Amino acid sequence: MDTADRGSYSLDGEDVFHLDARQLAALRNRKIGFIFQRYHLLAQYDVLQNVMMPLLLRGFSHQQAAPLAVESLTAMGLGDRLRHRPNQLSGGQQQRVAIARALVGKPALLLADEPTGALDTRTGQEILELFRQLNRQGHTIIQITHDLTVASAASRILHLRDGVLTDQ
Repeated sequence: MDTADRGSYSLDGEDVFHLDARQLAALRNRKIGFIFQRYHLLAQYDVLQNVMMPLLLRGFSHQQAAPLAVESLTAMGLGDRLRHRPNQLSGGQQQRVAIARALVGKPALLLADEPTGALDTRTGQEILELFRQLNRQGHTIIQITHDLTVASAASRILHLRDGVLTDQ
């Protein structure tokens, strides 16, 4: 969301440094899947509509987006919950919907902000196992956490203190 004031960086081979705000928003929609601690599902929409949303914003038609959303939800074990509203799901199911939404556009990068923070221990472990599976399938996942148990599930741990990388 921030822009750099010097240097350069690229995401999935695309130079990002000189993009304007509109181009950056489009890049985020195409290349980054966001998984939030509190899910950020839209209560007025059912599960299928929530997962279709990033594709619709990208310009996909409903006819194009729906089968991709169904595929993503089915992969998360939620194929039987397509017409449920978020408040009809458990916390773990809501987080799986959020993961399906993050994955539906086939992003180059997944950013997960405290993805197990609002879950009980067992459900949190299920989500971490799902992340391990996704990583084995080739997904790059950056997970932000303060929980050392959650961090220990990662293949690589970086430490930030006051916005500075302190060790690797």
